[in-house]
Amino acid sequence: MQANADDMAEADSLKLKIQLLCGEEIAMGPGKADLLDAIVAQGSISGAARAMDMRYRRAWLLVDAMNRCWREPLVETSPGRAKSGDARLSDAGRRVLDRYRALQAALDNTAHGDLLAGLNAELRREPQTPAIKAQARSSPARGGGPSAAG
Repeated sequence: MQANADDMAEADSLKLKIQLLCGEEIAMGPGKADLLDAIVAQGSISGAARAMDMRYRRAWLLVDAMNRCWREPLVETSPGRAKSGDARLSDAGRRVLDRYRALQAALDNTAHGDLLAGLNAELRREPQTPAIKAQARSSPARGGGPSAAG
């Protein structure tokens, strides 16, 4: 049996995401890895935040969470002009980011096997309407439906 275009589109619908947890905190995930890449490219947390269309405070909180989760800080900062300081990955930050990206690549390379195909076959293209919304649509309007007393 040959796969058609719809089957091929469905094969790409299941996405795997790696999140490394430190207690309840996400120590590393795709967004945090992207933020680290942006810090490397921009040289500052504020520049990385702008490049990612993110508020500075959000970026700073993500960096703070990463620095608190790992044995060594991943991002080192130095005071700079006005509000914008320099930031760079520490040696630990570079190691963690490189290993995380390698783990992502390994998962991507192995994710096209039978297990992923089986899960993908079970997955809907779009989620169903939540039960509460579906129930509201199917029930008669207040006062307009038949009486419960009959």
